[in-house]
Amino acid sequence: MKNLFYTSLAFLFGSFSYSNGIDSVKKILVENPKTIISFPLAGNTFSSKHIDGSNTITDNGIENWTDSSEYFTAYFRVSKPGTFQITVEESVEVFGKSELEFSIGNEIKKVKFTTSKKAIIVGNWKINQEGYVAIKIKGISKTGDRFPSINRLTISSTDYDGKISYVPNNERNLYHWGRRGPSVHLNYQVPENINAEWYYNEMTIPVNEDKIGSYFMANGFGEGYFGIQVNSATERRVLFSVWSPFSTDDSNSIPDSHKIKLLKKGKNVHTGEFGNEGSGGQSYLKYNWKAGTTYKFLLKGIPEGNNYTTYTAYLYAPELNKWLLIASFSRPQTSTYLKRFHSFLENFVPEQGDLSRRVLFNNQWICDEKGNWSEINSARFTTDNTGAKEYRMDFAGGLEKNSFYLKDGGFFNNYTTPKTTFTRPLNNKKPEIDFTKLP
Repeated sequence: MKNLFYTSLAFLFGSFSYSNGIDSVKKILVENPKTIISFPLAGNTFSSKHIDGSNTITDNGIENWTDSSEYFTAYFRVSKPGTFQITVEESVEVFGKSELEFSIGNEIKKVKFTTSKKAIIVGNWKINQEGYVAIKIKGISKTGDRFPSINRLTISSTDYDGKISYVPNNERNLYHWGRRGPSVHLNYQVPENINAEWYYNEMTIPVNEDKIGSYFMANGFGEGYFGIQVNSATERRVLFSVWSPFSTDDSNSIPDSHKIKLLKKGKNVHTGEFGNEGSGGQSYLKYNWKAGTTYKFLLKGIPEGNNYTTYTAYLYAPELNKWLLIASFSRPQTSTYLKRFHSFLENFVPEQGDLSRRVLFNNQWICDEKGNWSEINSARFTTDNTGAKEYRMDFAGGLEKNSFYLKDGGFFNNYTTPKTTFTRPLNNKKPEIDFTKLP
């Protein structure tokens, strides 16, 4: 009742006006709601400018908003139909007089802001189906140098008692991870008794699915990963990394006995150490790979004795009609053939988390130490904590014709149940590779 009281005051004393001309508090106030959440814009909102934005979405929500051509979209997901009231919480900061437009679908509400620290009721919307709800926030006019800074919205309902999926807080930097969106994985099912020395995969990124910030990882293994990235509008990379057996996010703290050592690398390949999400040896080749083209990835992993294992990565570039050496690393404290085969898809740029991306994995094989090839045709779909906790539910994976696929981002509605196993038809297209002729 206390929140209802202050909301009523905000309405009655003119801190806003509602464009549809409703003049009765009772018509728009939610009393005794079945559902009510405090919805932080910081972890759930995206700028129309994406990576070209001017820091208008911070851990405080929307702020520093000066450009009327920039607008914002906030997302939450409902599990069934319902009617919802949206209120701007009293943390709002106002700079002069301004008017904003809030819309869900084709239904628009306009609100005038004149006073800071006042809760402002925007209005009610009826949502007719399960799925994501997109709230667009546009700037109409302002007398000050910027539009209001909005931290949170209250979303409430008298008839909805289902779950609302959204990023609730910033514990463990969740705003960052939530805006990046869920990462999705395919964990390939391979017999444990095979000494897999080689791991082969074919990967295709469909046209227009190559969004900036995407990492399409083809050959993941127990100690590293190998794939391709979209780093900017003008740069793309082939990336191969091997984790150090020393667990740390600070690469400088790794003792010499646990450091990844570079054995060789290909032409124009950059190598070095990495940190932040574990540490190890990293290599990358700036290469203008193209969406719609199938690329072949080949990884070798072999125990060399003295408790060392060597990992070597090759990319087949159809544009050049040849295999390219990316790099070869030696990993200490390790004696193993290749294990834990997987692929994944992720977005590493938070500003791009409202854009969808998709990838196809077309042909997976392993080859043992005796030269025997075995096709992989079964994979288990999983997602990271952002998806597992259902902070974001725009994740999917499975079968598309004779390929496995992964998809994430963009707030689509049809998600795949995590931990589902998929089996594709065998295609019997064994790789034709002369290992002795690899660079």
